[in-house]
Amino acid sequence: MQYLKLIIKPCTLLFLLSFSTLFSELSQASEKQHFSLAHIDQGIDLDGQLSEPHWQQATLVPLRYQNEPNEKGAPPVKTDAYVYEDGNYLYVGFVAYDDDPSQIRAALRDRDSLWSDDNVALMIDTFNDERTGYEFYVNPLGAQGDMRMTDTDGWSEDPSWDAIWDSAGQITEQGYVVEMRIPFTALRFPKNKADMTWGFALWRNYPREVLYQLSNVGFDRDVKCSFCQFDKITGFNAMEPSKNIQLTPTLTALRNDVKEAVPGDWQNGDIDTEAGLDLRWGISQDAVINATINPDFSQVETDSLELDVNTTFSIYYAEKRPFFLDGASYFKSSLFELLYTRTIAEPDLGAKITGKTDAHSYAFLYADDENTSILLPTNQSSGFANLAEKSKSSIGRYQYDLGEQGTIGVMSTHREANDYHNTVLSVDGSYWFNQTDSVLYQVATSDTKNSAFLVDNYGLENNQSDQAYMLEFSREKRDYKLFASYEDIGEDYRTDVGYQAKVDYKKALLGGGQTWYLDASEMITEYSYNLDWDKTWAQDGSLLEEEYEGYIFLKGQLQSSLEFGLIHRNESYYGNFYNQNIGYIYGGFSPSKDLRITLYSEFGSKIDYSNEQLGDLFTIEPELTWDINDHWQVQLEHSYSRLDNPQGDNVFTANLTDLRVYYKFNMRSMLKLILQFEDIDRNQNAYYTNVNSINRDYGSQLVYSYKINAQTLFYLGYSDKGYQDDSLKSVERDQRTFFTKLSYAWQL
Repeated sequence: MQYLKLIIKPCTLLFLLSFSTLFSELSQASEKQHFSLAHIDQGIDLDGQLSEPHWQQATLVPLRYQNEPNEKGAPPVKTDAYVYEDGNYLYVGFVAYDDDPSQIRAALRDRDSLWSDDNVALMIDTFNDERTGYEFYVNPLGAQGDMRMTDTDGWSEDPSWDAIWDSAGQITEQGYVVEMRIPFTALRFPKNKADMTWGFALWRNYPREVLYQLSNVGFDRDVKCSFCQFDKITGFNAMEPSKNIQLTPTLTALRNDVKEAVPGDWQNGDIDTEAGLDLRWGISQDAVINATINPDFSQVETDSLELDVNTTFSIYYAEKRPFFLDGASYFKSSLFELLYTRTIAEPDLGAKITGKTDAHSYAFLYADDENTSILLPTNQSSGFANLAEKSKSSIGRYQYDLGEQGTIGVMSTHREANDYHNTVLSVDGSYWFNQTDSVLYQVATSDTKNSAFLVDNYGLENNQSDQAYMLEFSREKRDYKLFASYEDIGEDYRTDVGYQAKVDYKKALLGGGQTWYLDASEMITEYSYNLDWDKTWAQDGSLLEEEYEGYIFLKGQLQSSLEFGLIHRNESYYGNFYNQNIGYIYGGFSPSKDLRITLYSEFGSKIDYSNEQLGDLFTIEPELTWDINDHWQVQLEHSYSRLDNPQGDNVFTANLTDLRVYYKFNMRSMLKLILQFEDIDRNQNAYYTNVNSINRDYGSQLVYSYKINAQTLFYLGYSDKGYQDDSLKSVERDQRTFFTKLSYAWQL
């Protein structure tokens, strides 16, 4: 606690900063526009034409500001948006003019993959609390993207959220036209309120030599929050009651074949057929119950590969399963990730309720799990243990909106099995001194009873309990930013349904940076620098790491960006200190509207964790995305990494390739091929332990998909895996799977 007291003292200075933005806030309020939403008792033919006469009676919202690259500049092209509702749906139409429609960037896209295209968007804050909201994007051919976003400490987006809504787009001689039809059942908003007011922003991304971003809102870069600058729209008083029930039955069938010996013959597995049912019930406009029976939690698309060599901490993978994604933001605390739902691997039953009433948000989740994995962290490494028994997990969270933008919340997680349990209790929140200065805080405590299996196999104590604290200050202005944080994670602190890959440390961080903005016509449109220092101690007071980092960032023509930086790190690894000097370069550009190239490279001294010595590392990671035409797309990623020891001998050379080829028959139907190959060559003479010289892994997947919406879909596919080590002459496949999946969302 002594360290925590020292960090808290500077917060008194931040109270003085609250007056510095007073006049900015008053000016911003005077610029905010207020619209009345039209109510029209007519729907539309969703064809991307705005041909219905009643579109002219809708609320007209022109996009009159350019926010990127110039702040509150004049838009290079004209965009008009039309908005109305009919009691069941919110309708949005965009007329996006373009002097040269041949330069429009668009293709037939899978969901949530249109971000580099021309596109238009609706952003809405349905509770008008300037904290959370929704984003709906459409490209000129009708492809969809949607996200949940939060603005409690800067803008944060979650593209994994999917809603069921409709869209259409069409390129014309004057530009393109987009229509959106969003059911109110897809949204959450205050109940029993007539003439509601929502915050909203209409958006257009216009990528040419530079990326232009246009909106009805002129954002002030001196104000950290975005929701607080949204225009307001009032209406929604004719919404009709709805059962708001969605039933999604799912049928999956798969066959897994294996080779018991490699090389050898295939042993064909049995066909495993599973039926499941998901329920989503909006018991009110602002509360939703989700339940699932015998759910299909399989993940159809292969994860992107991560090079897992010369690392000590577990790799993090994002959640993609629908049951966990709906309402996921209600479980998020300020600083710690207390719920990492991929730890719940194979449940038979799951249920949750999430909702918000006025300033009160609440969430509860229950799920069992046939495959219980536990992340066991230290301050040097982390890895997963499997209990090989069924467990039950329950998670609850409550949050209260404090003042205009602050929050305070309490959260608890609990997982238990026969002779094991882990319980975590946390308090967290945020406080805004003004619209540029904020503080986040979180305090958590954990209590764990380890099973005999964990005690015997991993050397753990029968009982563990400890605490974790974190405090974070930030100030973000137009031209500069300052930040500071302190965290204290106890040695026996564990979040078994969360993600805490490192424990037993205390860390202080200070940093800041400065930014300059130039005109959109300049070769460089923006440049900045950032500097930070951090120092980490173990709980016993011994030094673990001290690091200095600085980088310069440039943005310019051809939608280019370039960042180059230097890191000096003095790191302790199992009692020895290693001085590391690392340089890196990261950049990308679009030489044409159909091609995007990025490159990351890292070089310098790096710890060889396997042999506990300092080595020389070189890494290069190119990536290419090519839209061959509206139907074909290729994505290619490669990673090359080489580590040499102090004597100049090679320790390992690693190559990883991830190739994805997409063919879109139309907006609903797609064929996808994924090929992944990892090749790690190790120099056996450079290792203190026995290792294979040849380490190769191969995987492939071919999937056909037909998607009507995010929940109504059909998959048919094949995947296989193989490997090669010193005992094999070539890569041998040892696993293969044939699978199909069908689900249909019934909305009542």
